[in-house]
Amino acid sequence: MILKTLSKEFKESFRNGKAKIAFSIVVILLFTSVWLSMQKYNNANKEYLKATESERHIWDNQGEKNPHSAAHYGTYAFKPKQPLSLIDKGVDKYVGTTIFLEAHYRNEAQFSAAADQTGTSRFGELTPDFILLFLIPLLIILLGYNIFTKEKEQGTLFLLKSSGASINQLTLGKWLSLFIPIFLCTTIVFIIAGILLSNLNDYGTFSWTSLISMWSIYIGFYIVFINIVMLISYVSKRSGLSLVIALSVWIFTCLVTPKIASTLAENKYPYPTRQEFQAMVTKDKKQGLDGHNTWNEEAQLLKEKVLKEYKVDSLHQLPFNFDGYRMQKGEEYQAAIYSKHYNNLKAQYENQNKTYKTLAAISPFLPTRFLSMSIAQTDYATHWHFSDAAEQYRIQTQKFLNDNFAQNSVFGDWKYKADSSTWSALPQFNYTPQSLSTIIDTNKSYLIILGLWVLLSFSTLYLTIKLK
Repeated sequence: MILKTLSKEFKESFRNGKAKIAFSIVVILLFTSVWLSMQKYNNANKEYLKATESERHIWDNQGEKNPHSAAHYGTYAFKPKQPLSLIDKGVDKYVGTTIFLEAHYRNEAQFSAAADQTGTSRFGELTPDFILLFLIPLLIILLGYNIFTKEKEQGTLFLLKSSGASINQLTLGKWLSLFIPIFLCTTIVFIIAGILLSNLNDYGTFSWTSLISMWSIYIGFYIVFINIVMLISYVSKRSGLSLVIALSVWIFTCLVTPKIASTLAENKYPYPTRQEFQAMVTKDKKQGLDGHNTWNEEAQLLKEKVLKEYKVDSLHQLPFNFDGYRMQKGEEYQAAIYSKHYNNLKAQYENQNKTYKTLAAISPFLPTRFLSMSIAQTDYATHWHFSDAAEQYRIQTQKFLNDNFAQNSVFGDWKYKADSSTWSALPQFNYTPQSLSTIIDTNKSYLIILGLWVLLSFSTLYLTIKLK
């Protein structure tokens, strides 16, 4: 009965011109989006490699210069494109890709792709994640909204039951008729993406394990939608009513709930404005050590402490240049200030994330969306991770430069210039993203919620069919 039902549903789907056209369009759009995304991914990584090499060349060829001048001259940290961003672009287009690293300041990422887009971009982009998250659930609705109601309208469901056909076998056959085409389409797309990414060199470390994990998330999401659509079709008396209810569920799940979650999170845990943030940082800076201001109260206390520690009467008697030492201590103090305020921002992000997790209980879209972005490493958590890595490199760079100034010159000698070979001794910035195990552990609550959605939808469908 299962195979007969499966065969029957397949034949009816292929005879249904609208369903066949819709399925073909979604498949074509999905493969086209992968191809377009691949081109953008290649271009972005070529620009990244070119910019990285160019900036390093500029840094290494500064010539003779005072180390503190080099600190203000600065350099750039570029965020690399991660391989699975080919499938899910996440928030990458909004958060910027380049951070300017200079003395005394922690700068935010600049040059986001969204800032360069025209007004037509508001209509959205043709990306794999858009197809996977929005259009395939719509396709499931189109293929399955009348999977039971058509039997009721034709009177065949009663005949099948009266002939001794098992409703469980009938349901399983119909379920497979929806699941198999979606499964095959999604799997083929992910395999093609994996083959393309695994054959690229110098574009990040591709992992089949991460790709399979993302694929599993989407398959789980589609299983939930299939179960919901079949449940609606089973309890509805007419196909039209079933379609309206299923579309309403899609709108609420994929459009309304994410917007509600975003609004609630922002209203409950708002970020400070850029002006407010800078004002708080500036206020804290003024209360501590300023490496440039020799008459600053904290600078005078540092001077007394160092003189006492080295048991000398004058800064000229120190075995290092106190100017460079003071500069470094000022950098350490200011870095701590930035760390404090950026940790406050991250705390707000975590609070907002708790709001999303709470509302994920009413929408399987939310755990799928966040898990997909996390595994693709295109979420806000990854951006924070990159930003922190760039800041650590900035701190190391300032220490490298201030130590050179302090150890190779005498107090008051601001005309000192480091040799041109000095700059190449600074290690190059290399960003290492988080491992998959760390990402999964961080997002395990979303994984649990999606798993519960799968179990609940299966259980509800089974009990409804069994009891009705």
